[in-house]
Amino acid sequence: MRFENKVAVITGSGRGIGAATAARLAAEGAAVVVSDLDAAPAEETAGKISSEGGTAKAIACDVTSRESVEALMEGAKTAFGRLDILVACAGLIRDNLIYKMTDEDWDLVIDTHLKGTFYAARAAQKLMVEQRYGRMVFLSSTSALGNRGQANYSTAKAGLQGMARTLAIELGRYGITVNAVAPGFVETRMTRQTAERMGIEYEQFKEGAASQIPVGRIGQPEDIAAAIAFFCSDEAGFVSGQTLYVRGGP
Repeated sequence: MRFENKVAVITGSGRGIGAATAARLAAEGAAVVVSDLDAAPAEETAGKISSEGGTAKAIACDVTSRESVEALMEGAKTAFGRLDILVACAGLIRDNLIYKMTDEDWDLVIDTHLKGTFYAARAAQKLMVEQRYGRMVFLSSTSALGNRGQANYSTAKAGLQGMARTLAIELGRYGITVNAVAPGFVETRMTRQTAERMGIEYEQFKEGAASQIPVGRIGQPEDIAAAIAFFCSDEAGFVSGQTLYVRGGP
């Protein structure tokens, strides 16, 4: 029960990696605020956690809206009295080669990942600084190293690593650590969308990815949740400003 008496907000946690993270933290004792753009998936995930004996509350949030994000953090404090953990998972893709990429494709991805995480971190640190304790984890990606057709997504994910390093320097004196987790190929709705964009059958797409991964399989949301949980724990109190690539190999 590493997170007993801790309160966690996970953005983008209605599905996929965010939902797995919410379930993992709740299973280890945290009270979790499950947040997503749409209320329905957030409520479904929170309901499942509660049915399994955990403590969860669903709050819809548009991370591109400062007011919505600030209301999310205040909602967490109102519901549970404090905020100890922020995991920024909210994200989406609008893949295309640069000559086809529209202004809207660029802005939506940058705003969701970078601006959304900035809003969440800024609102969360206000509460964490008062407590002189906090854990923040940002969801980056191996695409931060560059990936064809993802100029917007790669830029955003690389930017999150820089944000994590900078905030680790700024907030460390208040007992707050900030790290990033960068998944490789993980079986989520997002990777299914990538297969569709490329015109490849999803099972074939997964098999091809697994053949390039040293451990011989693709990742599952629970694999990433386990890494995130480590950064959220007190065991990681001397680890900050780091990016952990979780990709089944170097």
